[in-house]
Amino acid sequence: MRAMRLHRPGAPLALDRIGPLEPEPGQLLVKVLACGVCRTDLHICDGELAQGKTPLVPGHEIVGRVVAGGERFPAGTRIGIPWLGWTCGECEYCASGRENLCARARFTGYHLDGGYAEYALADERFCLALPESYGDAEAAPLLCAGLIGYRCYAMAGDARRLGLYGFGAAAHVLAQVARAEGREVYAFTRPGDAAAQAFARRLGAAWAGDSDGDPPEPLDAAILFAPVGALLPQALAAVKPGGRVICGGIHMSDIPSFRYALLWGERRVQSVANLTRADGEAFLARAALTPIRTETKSYPLEEANAALQDLRHGRFSGAAVLVP
Repeated sequence: MRAMRLHRPGAPLALDRIGPLEPEPGQLLVKVLACGVCRTDLHICDGELAQGKTPLVPGHEIVGRVVAGGERFPAGTRIGIPWLGWTCGECEYCASGRENLCARARFTGYHLDGGYAEYALADERFCLALPESYGDAEAAPLLCAGLIGYRCYAMAGDARRLGLYGFGAAAHVLAQVARAEGREVYAFTRPGDAAAQAFARRLGAAWAGDSDGDPPEPLDAAILFAPVGALLPQALAAVKPGGRVICGGIHMSDIPSFRYALLWGERRVQSVANLTRADGEAFLARAALTPIRTETKSYPLEEANAALQDLRHGRFSGAAVLVP
């Protein structure tokens, strides 16, 4: 099969032909129909996340059809393969419903080969049923941008005014969920990015502006999707006393020092790490009931490097998706 593989951090992905995949007991062999391109893929390819495998097939927003089935998903079933690919099931975190913090966890497209390929293997216990109302490319961003965004959203509590810093794949999904629940969305983009701000307003944002500016109203909570540490003090200044700032990225540049006055007033800062299977099931059930329009730009498999560079430089709205 064809696969785009990372052989060395910092190098472009190579289009390789590799032997057929053989599922082990408990695994599914899946024909990849679409795979989202995530900013985490960039961090992995750039070497900003350590301890991954090489050569590696990236990609963890996989929509596929089961070729060789298991007990939960018979052959022919369309499924989703997310970031969380395996956990030990034994540690204190797994035993307490916090498998996202398992120290031995293995992640798709990082420790396990992912979906930048024609076929993929996955532990069927960690695969997800997909709503039939979404097409293959439309469903792909739900499997990370949607899932991580939804976990961040839960951590933000019942915020009526919600700020989203970085209006990309995750924010454009989450904004629609928040608007469906009657919340006000305030979108923060790269300074001067009029196209992204217009995109946010089209999706129902009450306000959209530059990330280095202030919102017109104090926020109840803010979620940082942009991996820019300097935005954390900016977000703290934008939330009211008692407000929360949720950091949704797996990697972020260093956070500069800031005045204690920004944190005072019982403001809180919290990171979100990975996801649980329960998160996936809850969000996809919500997505089945709340129509979410995922805006995608499709690329053929062999143009994965172009998709990553377009993501890096913000050359599209919404999410990039590879279609083998």
